[in-house]
Amino acid sequence: MKDIIVAAIEDAKGNDITVIDVQHLTQVTDYMIIVSGTSNRHIQTIAETAYLQAAKHGIEKLGIEGLGKSEWVVVDFADVVLHVMSPPAREHYNIECLWDISQTSAENSTED
Repeated sequence: MKDIIVAAIEDAKGNDITVIDVQHLTQVTDYMIIVSGTSNRHIQTIAETAYLQAAKHGIEKLGIEGLGKSEWVVVDFADVVLHVMSPPAREHYNIECLWDISQTSAENSTED
């Protein structure tokens, strides 16, 4: 599931994709995916692309918050929670630090 969502994010040209394995830290979800968008419209496009591609593979979203009105959109796929953020919001909230990724298996991907 996470690979399908990451591929969709890459298709939408998401920046600074981070996948954090949180299975051993919480029962709420297995993975947090954090990605940056360049504008509110780009953030919306990344989130929409992710949930539309997931739906094509039979993966339903449980909820979505912030779509169309925010610098931070959250899409809950149950086993994966996607955070699409503007760079300033991402720096301010620093979700990666909240999950102490030094203790998790984080995978960083950058665009070539």
